[in-house]
Amino acid sequence: MRCNETRHARRNAIAQSDPEILSGTPVFAGTRVPVESLFDYIEGGDTLDEFLKQFRSVGRDQALAPLKLARDSLLTRCRIACD
Repeated sequence: MRCNETRHARRNAIAQSDPEILSGTPVFAGTRVPVESLFDYIEGGDTLDEFLKQFRSVGRDQALAPLKLARDSLLTRCRIACD
């Protein structure tokens, strides 16, 4: 599996988009919870635990995955820009 294929498979394990579920809004895989809700909660000053309490169908590892992906993406872009 090539690098891009690996990243694509990892993203699909985190989130899914289906026109039949919330009109294609990206949701946590296996749920109907929009991934954007996690970022909205954090941006609004709420904690990860508060998000997880509100959306019990999302597991802690599921919620951490997009945060880690965003962190890794940002750090990689910064490293590339500095090289």
